[in-house]
Amino acid sequence: RAAMLRGTSRVAVTDARAGTAESTDADSSPGDPAVRTARVEPLSDLPTDDRTRELAVEFREVVLALLKQRGLWQMREAVERMEDPSLIADLAGNAPFVDVGEKLTLLRTLDVTARLELALAKGRDYLAEQKVNDAIRKDVEQDMDRQQREFLLRRQLEAIRKELGELDGGSDGDDYRAKVEAADLPEKVRTAALAEVDKLERTSESSPEVGWIRTWLDTVLSMPWTTRTADVHDIAGARRVLDADHAGLDDVKERIVEYLAVRQRRAEAGNGQETTVGGRHSGAVLALAGPPGVGKTSLGESVATAMGRRFVRVALGGIRDEAEIRGHRRTYVGAQPGRIARAIAEAGSMNPVVLLDEVDKVGADYRGDPTAALLEVLDPEQNHTFRDHYLEVELDLSDVVFLATANVLEAVPAPLLDRLEIVSLDGYTEHEKVTIGREHLLGRELERAGMAEGDVVLTDAALSRIASEYTREAGVRELNRMIAKLLRKVATRVALDEVALPQTLDAGDLDRYLGRPRHVPESSLPSDERRTAVPGVATGLAVTGAGGDVLFVEASLADAESGGTGLTLTGQLGDVMQESARIALSYLRSRGAELELPVADLKDRGVHVHVPAGAVPKDGPSAGVTMTAALASLLSGRLVRSDVAMTGEVSLTGRVLPVGGVKQKLLAAHRAGLDTVVIPQRNEPDLDEVPTDILAQLDVHAVSTVRQVLDLALEPAATPLSQAA
Repeated sequence: RAAMLRGTSRVAVTDARAGTAESTDADSSPGDPAVRTARVEPLSDLPTDDRTRELAVEFREVVLALLKQRGLWQMREAVERMEDPSLIADLAGNAPFVDVGEKLTLLRTLDVTARLELALAKGRDYLAEQKVNDAIRKDVEQDMDRQQREFLLRRQLEAIRKELGELDGGSDGDDYRAKVEAADLPEKVRTAALAEVDKLERTSESSPEVGWIRTWLDTVLSMPWTTRTADVHDIAGARRVLDADHAGLDDVKERIVEYLAVRQRRAEAGNGQETTVGGRHSGAVLALAGPPGVGKTSLGESVATAMGRRFVRVALGGIRDEAEIRGHRRTYVGAQPGRIARAIAEAGSMNPVVLLDEVDKVGADYRGDPTAALLEVLDPEQNHTFRDHYLEVELDLSDVVFLATANVLEAVPAPLLDRLEIVSLDGYTEHEKVTIGREHLLGRELERAGMAEGDVVLTDAALSRIASEYTREAGVRELNRMIAKLLRKVATRVALDEVALPQTLDAGDLDRYLGRPRHVPESSLPSDERRTAVPGVATGLAVTGAGGDVLFVEASLADAESGGTGLTLTGQLGDVMQESARIALSYLRSRGAELELPVADLKDRGVHVHVPAGAVPKDGPSAGVTMTAALASLLSGRLVRSDVAMTGEVSLTGRVLPVGGVKQKLLAAHRAGLDTVVIPQRNEPDLDEVPTDILAQLDVHAVSTVRQVLDLALEPAATPLSQAA
């Protein structure tokens, strides 16, 4: 049987004893177990105060909060009506946060304040614990809801992709693991790719890292890790291809043919497969150095065609960021591989011909020095393990043929220049320009002008005159522009019905279409109109970024009455060129007696040396002999021969020292119509590089002393000064 007892008040037991139940109640019977009877006295609560009432209000709020959590709204209404602090304290008897022992303690305590303090402390702790549990439960429920929702959406997305794949007849495009396993990758690259696939599978789709990983995997899978094209082993055929595309340039053609011959030998030694030496293939790193317009850039594509390889061009002009070469780290927004890795991907093979155009125009700033990054790329000893910052796996560049182009090698840092095999392209001769104009430029410009082959025919004499009198350059760009201008003039006259096609133009017809010549050779001028028609002017030879050029040096003496002394230099001369002028003057002062020059009055008269084209900076030691000849001509009153050009450095002892760029200087002298050239004796080996037909037209003198220069360059002493004036 169940019974419910309800306590109504606290009492104290005064007399208790055991006995037998004698009740006649229907629910009891004689002989039931003994029961305890007692005499009791009611107990009253201790008096309450304001603190007791404050505690009662706080505890009631705790109980109401607990009832609210459990949804017991009827009990909340009953508790809200309670005002007696003792009754409010006794609510702890039904609270779940008070254990049995504590409940007995609360029953025995007559001090309402003490009961409230104990119950309030337990209630607050319980509520705080419940809040934490509720927050955890809420977070878990939200996370489970999100996971369930994401799982459902993923399943739906997979079903949609599967359905689209079935409709398109393709497979799952995001199955990177299958792609990596199916791809033909080197072992280290495969390991790195599978590690990224594992990371991709563990990463939530909402993470931005997913896009980075997918982009990296797509980039790695697009690289031609094991793809190589077969080289052409027809050496004679390769040479014919190079000759058909470019006239001249024998040095670079010979170097490419040598490379193909060595590749063929290595393939034969490996039974059809090229052997590697120390893990390195037989790539090449060449630098094509020369003035603009000589065909450096177009030569790269011809080399690739001759070798049977794919061609890709990388423009380096103006690059200032080192990451352009090595790539960006993957942590950066918009990161991508460097230009070298992208060139390999674009070529689609590991052995293309890569043209690094304008390597001398690379700069450096706070983002790094790209030329320093090129050191590894262009070093055959270490480029087989090149690491792009974006890919972060080894990329073998040892089978790539790198062709770097540059106008001025002095602008290339020495460590990078040391890794390059220099092949100089010093410019074309007039005969070569005529051949290029006839076989390459004219046909292309006819097509651009909307004309058919044979509509306009230029004779060799006309092309020769265009090359010599209307242009003066090492390359053929200006020649190409002149041919295009000529065809435009012809097209205009045809449109105006002034002439009819076809037209054959000779040298005498050029004035009518192109106007008067711009560049008249010095030798074709009347003798009194030449620059060297007065003493103190000499013709020198120099090398610029545009190739070889003719340089005139002028000297004059100040009047004794003016009181000017010392040396004045004008023409934007660099430090080295200024030193050459001082050395020339010092030598003439010290050796004037030997050379039969009146140098005694130099101490009272100032010397002025000027190099025309004052807006163009000039520097270098090559003008030493020219300045010496100009000063000697000024002092002696003897003219410098107008058909003589000279180059060389001068020492204080009168020795003529070697200089660079002899081939380009001789070509410039030939273009200017000069017959005689004076060069240092130690530069005689450089004559082997000069075309035979050019040497046949020039009288080249190799000298070792200044006296030899003056004997060759100055007119005989019998020339009257009045006539010279």
